[in-house]
Amino acid sequence: MNQWIIASEFAEVAVSLDLDANGPRLRLEDLRSGHVRHLDALELESIAWAPDERLRELMDPSAGRWSDRADHADGADGA
Repeated sequence: MNQWIIASEFAEVAVSLDLDANGPRLRLEDLRSGHVRHLDALELESIAWAPDERLRELMDPSAGRWSDRADHADGADGA
């Protein structure tokens, strides 16, 4: 499995292609916390079409990453 690391002073994420489900999905892992998220084609398309304001809301760390409920609020996969 090929894996790419995308990093900045604010985040470090491993990106890979997961072929184990019914169809290919992008696997994203926050290397600081170990939090993993899988995105399918529809979810990726939704991000591509999302207005800038919507993406800015997603990048606000107080909306999830700093919350006590961050690991459970979105039903995200574990590692």
